This record gives sequence, C-alpha cells and structure tokens, in this order.
Amino acid sequence: MKSTTTIRDQVTAYLSNQSLSINQFAISSGINSGTLSRVVKDRQPIAMDHLERITRGMGLPEDHFYSLYVDECFHHSAPTWRRLRPFLVRSAALGRLDCVEQVVRNLLENLVYAPMLFEVAEGLFEQGLWNAAALLYENVSTSEKYQNSDRLAVCQYRLFRIGLGDDQSSNLRVAILFECFIDRLNEADQLDGLKDLLDVYYSLQKWAKVNELAEKMLELATLRYNLQHRSKRKPDNERLPSKPLYLYILNARLLISSIYMEYGDYKSAIEHVPLYIDGSWIQEKDDEAARTLAQFREWGKANIFLYRLLDGQLEVLSDYVEYISKQPDEIFTAMYHIVKSANRYDWNVDDILERFSEHIPYRIYKSEFREYNQQVMADKHVRFLAELATYYVKNNRSEGIIFILKSLESSAKINNESVVITCVDLFEQYRHIARDDEIETYKLLIREVRNTNDQKAFKASSYM
Repeated sequence: MKSTTTIRDQVTAYLSNQSLSINQFAISSGINSGTLSRVVKDRQPIAMDHLERITRGMGLPEDHFYSLYVDECFHHSAPTWRRLRPFLVRSAALGRLDCVEQVVRNLLENLVYAPMLFEVAEGLFEQGLWNAAALLYENVSTSEKYQNSDRLAVCQYRLFRIGLGDDQSSNLRVAILFECFIDRLNEADQLDGLKDLLDVYYSLQKWAKVNELAEKMLELATLRYNLQHRSKRKPDNERLPSKPLYLYILNARLLISSIYMEYGDYKSAIEHVPLYIDGSWIQEKDDEAARTLAQFREWGKANIFLYRLLDGQLEVLSDYVEYISKQPDEIFTAMYHIVKSANRYDWNVDDILERFSEHIPYRIYKSEFREYNQQVMADKHVRFLAELATYYVKNNRSEGIIFILKSLESSAKINNESVVITCVDLFEQYRHIARDDEIETYKLLIREVRNTNDQKAFKASSYM
C-alpha cells in the first residue's frame, strides 16, 4: 500500500485498491455508512471505536494506525478526553509506550489534564501495566514538582514500587528518592510505604535505617490504632492501609528485635520477643487476627531458639532443628543461620544439610498471611550460598567451590557487591582445590560481573 500521511488517506487508498464503496466497507467494518462517509471526508473526528473497526475491517494489526491517531487527535481535530482516555489505555495494553508518551506530553501542555492522567496511571498500575503507568507518573510528577501535593507523593511512591527489581544498587537509589516524599503521603499510604522501604533496606542490610523506619512505623501505626478504637464514628471515606493496623505494629516490633540480632545483642533480641507475641491488646477477634497472632507466636518461639543458637549455645541446635522441621517455610532461613553459626563456632552440621537438602535451591516462601519479600529472600539466599561455600572449603571439600560459583553468579545478578567480593576472596583462597573447568567458569563469571557493572573497580579486578 502506498505510504500516505493520514488515516483517512490510507482508508481512501484501501477502498480504491479493493474497489470497495463506502457502503460496502461500512457493512464489513460494522460502522454506520453515514458516519463512515463523514469520517473519510474529514467532516467528523475518528472515534476510538471507529479506529478499531476500520483497522479490523482492513485486516491490519490493531495498533497499525496508532502513531497516526496521535496526529489525528492533536493536529487534525481538537483533543478530547473521551477519545484520548481509551486510546491511552489500549496503547498501554498493547505495549505502545511511544504513543502513550506522545499523548501525555501533548496533554500536559495544559495542566488541567494532570489529574485525569494520574487517574489513568492508577488504573494501569492496578492492572499491572507498570511500564506505561511509570510514563504517566513521571510526567505528572514533573508537572507538579513545585507543588506539595498528595498526588506528587503518590506518583513517587508508585515509581518506587515500579522501580524495585533484582538489582540491589538500583533498589537503593529508588528507595532514597522515594524516602524524601513519604511524609507527604496520607497516613494509610505512609504505613504501606514504610513497610516497602523497610523491605528494601532490610535486604540491603542497612540496619540503622531499618531501625529508624521500624520505630517510625511503630509510632504511626500505634497512634492510628488507638485513635481508631477510641473513636465511636468512622468516616465513610477514610482511606485504609492495605493490612490491619495491628499487623504493622507487630511487624515493627519483630523488626526491632531482629535488628538487635543483627548487631549481635542476642539478650536484647530475646527480651523484645514478648512484644510481638503478646496480642492481648488487639481488639479484633476475627479469624484473620487469630491466624496472624498464631504466626507471630510461631516466629517468636523459633527466634528464641535462633538467638540462643547465634549466641553459641549448641545445646539448643537439636531442639531448633526439630521445631523448624514442622515449619516448612521457615527451614531455609533456619538453615542459613545454622550454617552461619557452624562457621562461627566450628560446628559440624552435615546431617542437617543432608536432611534439608531440598531447601538449598532458591524458591518462593509464604507464611500464613503473606508472601515473603523476594528482595529480602534473594539477598539471604546468596549470603546462604556463600556461608555454605565457606563451610565446605574450610574443610577442603570440593563441593565448596561449586557453592562459591553459585553464590557469585546469583549475587552478580542482584548486584550484591559485598557478596561478590566475599566469593572472590573465598575462591582465591581455595583455588588449589578447584578443578580446571571451575577456574574457567570463575574467570567467565568475573568478566560478566565487570561488564554488567560498567567496569566498576571491584576488588575482583586485581585477580584478572
């Protein structure tokens, strides 16, 4: 078909080439013949429904005319939201981000469209069309960057969520950007934002930041919970966080206990356990509250075993192992800490590793009421592989080299530089027990690490 400049030109050329009259094409496309005549003669704008029917009638891909339709909406007729909204949504669904971006940039020459674009972005976000949603959020944010608006804060929160992935360095950047806006969110969104930030900083082992945000979440959730149960009236349109308020309180207390563990203060960690297993203050008596409390009590019991184990109390190991054996989704975390303790205190845990060998590969874990954060679990898994490698190579066992390579490969994928360096140090220290093919694999992985990190000066560079 001859290249022409407008949709109308191409429709006219198609009718001529196919020897079709307007009436004939109207019947095959399902458009009223009078409407089609006015559209072709440029006496009526092309509605989105008309565009879809015309494209289908011509036997073309659905998005064939999308680039030209942007011109149609802005240059060949007056822009109307009635046409542009469905076009934006459909472009997003078909992955035509070029069209989404063109429409958004044209519309935001008039800031009256910012709230409408934000509403579309929210819909796309809910549908999981995050790439298109991000374009809208970014442009709406730019249009409101000098305003202290709730909409700007929500845009930044959504962009933070969209920006999270496997790369830990990237996750840190988006977390820092979003943290500047969290206080501008309404309190319900603040709680969810704090929870999401905590997941990121926990996976990055930024313990001081985890402690700061956990204390903040505890204070805000406690205040809202007390107000909620003191008030006899609840506003009909009050925005609620995604989870019950008591869950944020319990999670914050659990995190604070965990921070003491990470700092090696196991006595204080144990002292904080009763704060998240005691639910006598919770006024909700439904099944969800009961299940939640049961889960936190299970965690508390397991954590007391764990904190004593990390403190070097070998006598609790067998009880801990028997306890976690009945909690399948807790076995991996337990194994990580068992191997870590074995390396610290020179214990032999071969029988435990053999018993739970199926939990060594990475998998998705769920508790009774939520899926574990995957950034946290991915980070813990690469650290576990490094601990496992250490456990084996310290005894000059060749399987340790395999786990070094697995940890190196996985930590490179999530851009965990500290574990990459740990793996490099381990491999160089125990290179003498590696086979030739393992040494070649190691060299290849190091080259990939350097390439994917834009030639960053890793310690690994000194070995190449």
